[in-house]
Amino acid sequence: MSAFRILHLSDTHFSGDGGRHYGVVDTAEHLRRALAHVGHLLFDLVVVSGDVSEDGTVESYRRIREQITPWAQARGARVVYAMGNHDDRESFRTVLGGGQPDAGEQELPGIDLDRPVASVTRTDGWRVIVLDSSVPGAGYGDLELEQRQFLREALETPSERGTVVVVHHPPVPAQTDLLQALALDEQDASELVEIVRGTDVRVILSGHYHLPVMEFISGVPVSVAPGVTNISCAFGNPAEEAAIDGFGGSVVTVDDGRVRVVPFIERLTPDDIVFHFDADVVTDIIRDAGRSED
Repeated sequence: MSAFRILHLSDTHFSGDGGRHYGVVDTAEHLRRALAHVGHLLFDLVVVSGDVSEDGTVESYRRIREQITPWAQARGARVVYAMGNHDDRESFRTVLGGGQPDAGEQELPGIDLDRPVASVTRTDGWRVIVLDSSVPGAGYGDLELEQRQFLREALETPSERGTVVVVHHPPVPAQTDLLQALALDEQDASELVEIVRGTDVRVILSGHYHLPVMEFISGVPVSVAPGVTNISCAFGNPAEEAAIDGFGGSVVTVDDGRVRVVPFIERLTPDDIVFHFDADVVTDIIRDAGRSED
């Protein structure tokens, strides 16, 4: 079986007007640097696993597609996008369809533009399934029953070479209190893993945490990409939240019987913190955007 090479990016946070993220980060420049970092390589797939946009505008999706598509095509790859908590379903679907705009995707059934953005494709024996863990108006993640059933049905018949699942909120715990409050619903995470256990799913690709994490759950590898826009500080006070000015991604190679993940992180300004939230600010964010305890 020939290897399947994926450039895994996440959390690009583009704005329609090109504004700087947190008033600091030039997101287009960060993406340009991330792509240049691995520009000498060929890929089969470029994945942007959610928070593609910061403001959910149609123009933000057009801007990122205009930047990534020609780069990917020059390296033999197609591009896959997933919804994140900052994305807008209607605008996302207007520009990026079901997340796999360069392939004959089969979307989650339905006609409502605000339904979850989920799709499945098969290319050269590889199957790619995109799920939508976003909850409109919230920062945490869920997977509705219809998506879980969509995934089950898609996996009933194995693909010739295997399946890659892309979902923004990882089915693994976070490093900080804030990100844990904005994590995937625990029951949904467990059910996702249970659905893919024993199937041809080779790897789950996620984002959201802005730092590289690799975890195996019941033999299923989950790879979380570092953020393109900034890199979370993983080992500070977990009650606080901070990020450095840098970019990152991962090169994922799926081969016969093995999955290899090589993450990369580059700091742009060593002394620059993009943001730092103390425990009181984190508590306020959790109250406003986190999951209700009711």
